[in-house]
Amino acid sequence: MENLAVYHGPIGKQEGERRLAKDGRDGCYLVRDSDSVPGVFCLCVLSKGYVYTYRLHRNDMGSWAAETTPGVEKRYFRHIKNLISAFHKPEQGLAMPLLYPVTAQRRAHTEESGNSLSPTHSGPGALFQQRTPHAAQGHKHKQKKEAQQAFS
Repeated sequence: MENLAVYHGPIGKQEGERRLAKDGRDGCYLVRDSDSVPGVFCLCVLSKGYVYTYRLHRNDMGSWAAETTPGVEKRYFRHIKNLISAFHKPEQGLAMPLLYPVTAQRRAHTEESGNSLSPTHSGPGALFQQRTPHAAQGHKHKQKKEAQQAFS
């Protein structure tokens, strides 16, 4: 799991939103652990001042999918990095294509240097609201070992 540069671990919803706000570009994204469902991961992407969260889940065959917009056919991938690559294209069921990875390494470097990236969205709502698609409900708990295999 640590092999995926955009994986930030158990940072929580608010910290994930803060990190995306710090980048501030529509299409910036990261992956974090779910706050509400242990063993599940969340793909978070910034679009027009909101952080959209898509749960990533694994099926019985070991393939990964993202809970996307209702009506969009679910696609499965052997590794999460392949799933992320597929969502770089528009019209894939996310609020915004995944354009700018917010990596854990870049974030650590930025915090150490004391520099911050200015968000392009300022004013009311500077702390972005999080929206979870309706389809992102009710997933099985996954073992930590299985999750680690997905990121390798």
